[in-house]
Amino acid sequence: MFEDISHRLAENPPRRHYGAAVVDVDGDGRFEIIVAGYGEPNRVLKWDGTEFIDVADESLADSHRQAISVAGGDIDGDGREEIYLLNTDSFEGAKRDADRLLVSHGTGWIDLFEQEENMPAANLIAGRSVVAVDRLGTGRYGFFVANYGGPMAFYEQGDGGPLVNLAAEISLALSTGGRGAISLPLLGQEMDIFVTNEGGANYLFANQGDGTFEEVGQAYGLGDMYENGRGVSSLDADGDGRFDLVVGNWQGPHRLFVRTADGDFRDVAPRTLAAPSQVRTVITADFDNDGTEEIFFNNIGQPNRLFARRGDTWLEADIGAAAEAGGFGTGAVVGDWDEDGVLELLVSHGEQDRQPLSLYRGETGRNHWLRVLPFTRSGAPARGAVVTLTGGGRSQVRCIDGGSGYLCQMEPVAHFGLGDLTGVEQVDIRWPGGAVASLVGPEINTLHRVAYPGT
Repeated sequence: MFEDISHRLAENPPRRHYGAAVVDVDGDGRFEIIVAGYGEPNRVLKWDGTEFIDVADESLADSHRQAISVAGGDIDGDGREEIYLLNTDSFEGAKRDADRLLVSHGTGWIDLFEQEENMPAANLIAGRSVVAVDRLGTGRYGFFVANYGGPMAFYEQGDGGPLVNLAAEISLALSTGGRGAISLPLLGQEMDIFVTNEGGANYLFANQGDGTFEEVGQAYGLGDMYENGRGVSSLDADGDGRFDLVVGNWQGPHRLFVRTADGDFRDVAPRTLAAPSQVRTVITADFDNDGTEEIFFNNIGQPNRLFARRGDTWLEADIGAAAEAGGFGTGAVVGDWDEDGVLELLVSHGEQDRQPLSLYRGETGRNHWLRVLPFTRSGAPARGAVVTLTGGGRSQVRCIDGGSGYLCQMEPVAHFGLGDLTGVEQVDIRWPGGAVASLVGPEINTLHRVAYPGT
């Protein structure tokens, strides 16, 4: 399935890297990869048409802290995504170094947490994953932090006001061993939050429609309280048009939680997919553009694994060069940086030892594709928007990523493989908050940028 193209990484020394995120860092309309460095410089990898070069300035590199997770989201509604860097010098409970929330300022970046008015809100609990959430459907995002050994956090900023941790106010401030997190319209049209936990049941924070949440994980069959969760990703695993969840459990059975007719979730993972591994990030994407998403398990100290849907069955697929039997994989992200319609996969390493980054390309033959990038009313990527493509007698559904995998955040683009289809009937976009738009008979083998309705 995968071809190794790591030679396209211009500078690639062995380092300790953890999570990664796909964000338009420099505001030029194209996406870069931010890679978290643990006691090493963070990296900002930009595609220059030939290779990826590191363009991180001093404020982004921040080589004196220990970053493990990163995400982007437009917290102030100005059309430019801010960058949340989750640092941890302790893996449980209290820590010394606060996280960073970087806002673009002229030619540099300002850390909002270092401003005096925001210091009282700084996150000093060891966290794992961070995701962007538009809880009210306004196009302004908050950052949810899955903390470990202390209350979960949720940061928002009012108009020109200080940062506020609203977690207690909106019923998110539960304490456990938080690990992975994902946010999407899972139960309804608002963005919910699902958290994989260690040493306790997983959480599903259901959005109540007014921006507050209720924890309903066990009620919906997602608790899995005797396992130790890691990576999580969403997909429509059974073709019913609703989102399901694939969860990687550390050295325990992996889960494929599919929505039932009653609305709850049931694990349908076949034995080979469920087989325990030392899993970190989990990714779902159509790497071969055949019209069905694959499931990628990024393992640490064990070969990575790939599963493909064949009819009603999930089977292990040939992963090719991305097996990385000796890899210490921690994070991974997907995107199409060279804009050829074929997804690339970047894998970071380093939790157990320093290793270079890896870069792979999917193999698609002559399969067609279509990509959709929706924007908020302010012009930022509309993370949490749901995109549905209809063509060839079936529908495919994707959610624009607010944060998923484990420690990571994928590109904010809905990528659809089309196989041998030479046209599609329609693409429908639904934004958080309920706004909708449609593309009728859109051109294939193209990236469609879609403005918020009425802007």
